[in-house]
Amino acid sequence: MDARIIDELRKVAGIDGVRLDDAAREEAAADKWFARTVPDAVVFARSTASVAGVMKIASREKIPVTTRGAGHGYVGGCVPVRGGIVLSTARMDRIKEVSAEDFVAVVEPGAITGHLQDAARGKGLFYPPDPASLKDCSIGGNIATNAGGPRCLKYGVTRNYVLGLEVVLADGTVARVGGRTHKNKTGFDLVGIFTGSEGMLGIVTEATLRLLPWPPARAVLSASFPDMPKAAAAVQSIFAHGHLPSAAEIADRFTLEAARKHAGAETAIPPGEAHLLVEIDGQEASVRAEAAELTGLLRDAYAVSVESATTNEGCDRLWALRRGFSASLKATGMKKLNEDIVVPRGRLVELVEFGAQLGREYDVPVACFGHAGDGNIHVNLMVENPDDPATKARMERALDALFQGVLAMGGSITGEHGVGLAKKRWWKQAIDAGSDDLHRRIKRALDPEDLLNPGKFL
Repeated sequence: MDARIIDELRKVAGIDGVRLDDAAREEAAADKWFARTVPDAVVFARSTASVAGVMKIASREKIPVTTRGAGHGYVGGCVPVRGGIVLSTARMDRIKEVSAEDFVAVVEPGAITGHLQDAARGKGLFYPPDPASLKDCSIGGNIATNAGGPRCLKYGVTRNYVLGLEVVLADGTVARVGGRTHKNKTGFDLVGIFTGSEGMLGIVTEATLRLLPWPPARAVLSASFPDMPKAAAAVQSIFAHGHLPSAAEIADRFTLEAARKHAGAETAIPPGEAHLLVEIDGQEASVRAEAAELTGLLRDAYAVSVESATTNEGCDRLWALRRGFSASLKATGMKKLNEDIVVPRGRLVELVEFGAQLGREYDVPVACFGHAGDGNIHVNLMVENPDDPATKARMERALDALFQGVLAMGGSITGEHGVGLAKKRWWKQAIDAGSDDLHRRIKRALDPEDLLNPGKFL
């Protein structure tokens, strides 16, 4: 990169805010997916003014800019495929305000999701979105991907909690959209346009987020089943009887076997070939009554065993199994192709059966676990010898079949990870021509030079 441009970047981001060394550039080259491209420079922003200054320089010089949060994505969303500048928001990590009066939090994009939850809890408030990487991922990344997590079932995804944003556009313009109120119908839903845009329309420099009262009681039920179809049918039975848990998580035999081999002695692993974890929350009396009713429903749905907990310690013990699934699957030594597909709720049993059929047809172990309540199941193809050319070709065919099957069910190729690079190949199968054109019109209107996170699904 030209020395003159480097000097200008240092004027807006500070001497220590511009890194050209190999270590910084290598660290900014990838997320948790396998693709990587080393950028020309890494700029660490500390303020909205520095972000705007970087974008004014980049716009004038036509330099690609890829925004990076904590780098914990799973689809190559922050890989700078055209080089240029990686603009890190990791140093913009302040939780500016948690208001118990207005039920809002005001945060910078680098704030860690788990830290926000803890700050809200300290004031008796609740920030529900809970991606699995909440201890490491940032709010800016959550907004970029519209992140979810187990509690989506009852509480919704990140989009449902974004009230207002401060955004820097591709030419350096600073815009505030939305606001602090919990209702706002002034103009277009610009908050919704930026939430989930994967860094291709603007750079979030501040977010105003909706908070809820902290639920005073919770209960978790851990149930095992003789097979996955029965576990999936139990979820439908829970809904049919009028219950809406905060979370309903399912796991198949392969996932449970991996956990049995890998998990520590403190993790409760029930018997059976499938597992269902259900959490409810609310007032203490209603939670206890609902937990008792759900226990009966699960037993009527052919559960082999049902264990329940109502204390935080007991609930966390039952959750430890679910939270350890990814690590257990990685410990098998196989490469895990993690696909966060979604189907309509009513087709959950069909999806489970489809996953098993896929494994047989392509001779690959399939580990299914995830958010049974909203149809967002992580279908993991477990691959031995991933570098073998024949195996690679077979897995590509298996992925094609997976996404075609999911779309045929009226589903989606991603529920919470985003499209990024990993699912770019299936983008035009997932949407119609009119929607693709609309996406491109919006992109051209806000970023006519294609500078923001270029090379992804648009």
